[in-house]
Amino acid sequence: MPALWNLPDFDAHEGVHFFSDPASGLRAIVAIHSTHLGPAAGGTRFWHYADGNDALTDALRLSRGMSFKNAMAGLPVGGGKGVILADEARTKTPAMLAAFGRAVESLGGRYVTAEDVGMGEADLVAIGRETRHVSGLPVDEGHAGGDPGPSTAMGVFLGVKAAIRQALGKDSSQGVHVAIQGVGSVGGGLARLLAAEGAQLTLADVDMGRAAKLAGELGAATVAAADILTTEADVISPCALGAVLTAESIAALRAPIVAGGANNQLATPDDGDRLHARGILYAPDYVINAGGIINVTLEYLGQGDRAEVEARLTQIPGRLEKIWAESASSGETAARVADRMAMALIGR
Repeated sequence: MPALWNLPDFDAHEGVHFFSDPASGLRAIVAIHSTHLGPAAGGTRFWHYADGNDALTDALRLSRGMSFKNAMAGLPVGGGKGVILADEARTKTPAMLAAFGRAVESLGGRYVTAEDVGMGEADLVAIGRETRHVSGLPVDEGHAGGDPGPSTAMGVFLGVKAAIRQALGKDSSQGVHVAIQGVGSVGGGLARLLAAEGAQLTLADVDMGRAAKLAGELGAATVAAADILTTEADVISPCALGAVLTAESIAALRAPIVAGGANNQLATPDDGDRLHARGILYAPDYVINAGGIINVTLEYLGQGDRAEVEARLTQIPGRLEKIWAESASSGETAARVADRMAMALIGR
């Protein structure tokens, strides 16, 4: 294995921390990309990786994405990410969560954790018994914080509508065909918001039972998970795991818009160029999906209530429109415009 700083996804990260607790079975990585704007904030992912190197790649890519996401959202925090390496059975125990809480605490506040794939509010409560550097905890009604999923879904919904307005000239998603990849917390929430406005939906998930149940509730169609990116639609909305936009998948897209809630949708920076070359409008993922981190960061900082969260969510379309306008005037891709803006904000 090459030295850490020679890995393709290492991007001048300030720190990459490996944790092991044999008593609980914990194996975890916390990657801190930048603290230029404040403590590195980003959720912890609980996932089974066939290869431990894939976990490191995920931590590096996701932490960089969080630096960009938090900066573009105007939050006074940097970017970091935690990854807990689950076994094949995805065994999660109180002892393991406690050990991870102690690991976060050992970083002295340089990293603030929250919910991500495979983690829920109860898990964060358990982690929070060992560290105060945690957010996304249960809160009273009207307060910022709690489950970030609904806030992420609302921000993505507003961003999808902005993309529809930009590419299709329509002020509503009514009658617009949106194909959603992944109908978990974010994708499912997005589907409900779009259905309420009259959008035509096609849904897919690795758990096809979950997709079929939601489709029955909303009057949507379903396709196999392997076929969702080639569905003919107005909008393709990736809302599952990342790196789904590759040279092969982009060549097969049959939609003029890609706008969804998944992190790190582009497999490589060149894939943003490929979307642009095909004339496909792309909503940079870390801009459109910032709703959840806005919610839990305001909770952690004690700044504002639910109304403040919702007010900040309404700023997401304007940020996307600024990126698209710069892309149109410069000829640079939306992905590279967004990266350049974010890099300037974090002092790089």
